[in-house]
Formats: sequence, C-alpha cells, structure tokens
Amino acid sequence: MTTFLGTPGFGNLRGAEPFPTAARRELRNIQMRRNVGHATSTIRSKRLAAVSECADWEQLRAAGSALKRDVIGRLPELLTELERNVIARGGVVHWARDATEANQIVVDIVRRCGADEVVKVKSMATQEIGLNEHLEANGIAAVETDLAELIVQLGRDKPSHILVPAIHRNRAEIREIFMRSMPDVGQLTDDPRVLAMAARAYLRRKFLSAKVAVSGANFGIADTGTLAVVESEGNGRMCLTLPPTLITVMGIEKLIPRFTDLEVFMQLLPRSSTAERMNPYTSMWTGVHAGDGPQEFHLVLLDNGRTSVLADPDGRAALHCIRCSACLNVCPVYERTGGHAYGSVYPGPIGAILSPQLTGIAGHDDPNASLPYASSLCGACFDACPVLIDIPSILVHLRAAHVDSERGGLPRGQDLAMKATAWAMESPGRFGLAEKALGAARLLTRSDRAITALPWPGSRWTSSRDIPRPPAETFRQWWTRTHGPARP
Repeated sequence: MTTFLGTPGFGNLRGAEPFPTAARRELRNIQMRRNVGHATSTIRSKRLAAVSECADWEQLRAAGSALKRDVIGRLPELLTELERNVIARGGVVHWARDATEANQIVVDIVRRCGADEVVKVKSMATQEIGLNEHLEANGIAAVETDLAELIVQLGRDKPSHILVPAIHRNRAEIREIFMRSMPDVGQLTDDPRVLAMAARAYLRRKFLSAKVAVSGANFGIADTGTLAVVESEGNGRMCLTLPPTLITVMGIEKLIPRFTDLEVFMQLLPRSSTAERMNPYTSMWTGVHAGDGPQEFHLVLLDNGRTSVLADPDGRAALHCIRCSACLNVCPVYERTGGHAYGSVYPGPIGAILSPQLTGIAGHDDPNASLPYASSLCGACFDACPVLIDIPSILVHLRAAHVDSERGGLPRGQDLAMKATAWAMESPGRFGLAEKALGAARLLTRSDRAITALPWPGSRWTSSRDIPRPPAETFRQWWTRTHGPARP
C-alpha cells in the first residue's frame, strides 16, 4: 500500500478571484439571486418537515458525528481493510496522492479499454481534481449523466451548489441550453417533463454505447469492500451496471467502518440533502461478479490534501462532511451571492473551509485567503449539519491562522482598526466620543436602512458588506434621559 504524504493537489479548487470581488459581481445578477433564493427556501422548508418527522434526529446526528470521528481516528487501519476487501472481491485499488496522479490513473485505464468516451455519475471528487478537463485534454469525452450536471456541462457553465449544481438556472434557460447543445432535439417547451424526456433520450444512447463509467462514492464500507452511491434519478444505476468497466474515485475520508453503520447515514443524508425520508436510488457494489454488471472494477483512493488536514486538530472535523449541502441552504451569504462567487466546486460554508484546507493559502493575494471570511458566522450551518460539524468555529480558526501567517510585516488596515478600537474602549470618555461619531454615519444611510459606502479606511469594510444604520439614540443617551446621568 502506498504511504500517503498528503501533498495537496490543486485540481480546480482554487478560485480565479477573491470572494469579495466575485460576490460584488454576483450580487448584481438579479436572475441568479431570484433562482437561488427560491430554490434554497423551498429546500429549507421541505427539510424542516422531513426532520421533524424523525423523533430521534438529534441522536442520529450524534451517532453520525461519532462514526465520523472514529473513521478519522483509525483512517490508516480502515483504508487498509477496505483495500484488502476490494481486492479479495476482484477489484483493483489505486492510491493517488493528488489530482495529477488520480487523473493519470483514470486516463490510463480508459485508454487500455480502447475507449474515447466515458459516462459519469455525479461526483464532487472528480470535479475537485478537474477530471473532465483532463480527459478532454487527452482526447476522451466525459458525459455527465446527472440531469443538473448535464445542464451545467452542456451550458459550458460551472456548478453553483453541491447537491443541485444548476440551481442558478431556470426552465427557460435550460430549454435554450438543450436546444443549442443536444443534436436532433427539435423544438422544446420549458415544461419540466419535456426537458427531462429530452435529456433521457440523449443519455440513453450514451449509456448503451459506453465502455467505461466513472463514479464517485458517498460511502466506502471497510469491512465488506462495498461502495455506495446515493442519487435521485437512476442515472447512477445505469452507469454502475451497463458499462463493462467501472472506475470509482473516492476521497479517503468517505469511509465508514461497518456495513451496519450505513443505517445511520441513510437516515441523515436524504433528509438533509433532498428533504426525503429515503432517496429513490441507492446503488451498492462489491467487487465484480461473473455475468452481472461491470467485469472490471477500479477504485482510486484520493488524498489530495486530506492527510494534511488530518494534522490540524482544530480543522480536521471538516473531513466529516457527507456533502449533503444543508449548510448552503441555510446560509444567508450563499443565498445572496450564489455558488459561483466562491470560485470552487465546494461552495457555501463548508466550501469556505474545504478549499483553503485542501489546497492551502499561497500568500495574501491567493483567492483562497478570502474564503474563511465569506460567512456571517450566524451558526445556522452548524444547526443544520447532520454530522455536527462546528463550521463557524473552524472558520474562525482558519481566519486566525491566516492573520497569524501574515504577522511580522507592516501593520495592515485591520491591525490599525483593532488598535484604534481598543484605544477607544479603554476610556469611557473616548468611547462616548466614538458613539457620537458613529451617530453621524446615519447621514450615509440608504432608504433600506443600510450603509453601503464609507470613506477610507471604512471603505475596506463596506466594499464587501453593508452596515446597519446606527440607532438614533445610544444606550448611554437612553439611560441619561430615563435615569439621569450615570454615577462616576
């Protein structure tokens, strides 16, 4: 077994621009904000209903969290067990340190099969390593078979959500994409059933002709060597059963110890992701079976920075993530800016953690440096997380690490602002003067009771967020008016 060194691979995790810059642009996209806002509010409402039916929901969350802690604490042992059981059942296991190694492993297998096209099950891991782009560069077409992923691919777009990657598109836009990109599709209406049937006809030909399929895995079960994919459309099952060769790319943290542990996650994941009691399709496969399904199975175990994350006791809990997207659907920042502002395949609160963790922060100008600040820290993401990841605390930890890494040079604006604040708060008199100065900012308030622009250095703050209008009367002023001057 290859020893993991945890060298981070970049794939397409690293954003092209800082979050504040991208967020300002996306805030002007009214259609995107309307689409995302409607979709996330609908999912939130349905999820609350699904969770409320489950009397032991909090116990399930605690069990899921405990299982994930156990996996992270015994990861080398469990990975070895998984490898042994996959091989015993006719599979082949490959170990990939980073995106480059994983991509090359897949390309070599596809070429050996004599294929120039693969069908794909929705997979965050393959997006993380930029597999589609690498296959295309090597003359191999990758066909996404998840409906939302297909919409993104045909529209030459980028995913904007972990679960619903085309959440920023409406029916009219999807119709235009299909008519422009699907051969012989003819005239379409924007009726959802018509669009779904067009996609089904397009994909059916791909399923029946494909020699190789590529999947991710929601879970890898150590004690049996079983892999599991959870999905809602049936496309995954077509990919996992029809092509003669199957390649699964799985992050090493997706392990669970025992087959019986799947019971916990099969209650947590559907309710947290699609707000369903159970998902429509759960596909599981264990090695190969003569005359049934793929006759060649390859499992690519992907590190790509994960063992580096394990070395951080305050941040490693992010590896518990089961990619349910519940944190995105409750995040006010995500709802207003959409997934594209994060510049990563992992958007939202958990993406603001995973992207810097897996690829690192290469200096102040690195787009990843702004991601830990792309959150309100309101705590809604922690309340929604089915495995109790304390996302706000990890974000604060990453912010502190970023600030500490830049100490030693000239004081930054943030440092000066904190020193000025401390100086003002050390004296009641100075604090009172600061309150009066803050009251003058009411003159800058817009009609929606928010301050959106301050002169420098306050502009460094308002360039990426608004400030509520200061109250007409401070607490001190109220106290003096109602109780008389405070005693010294």
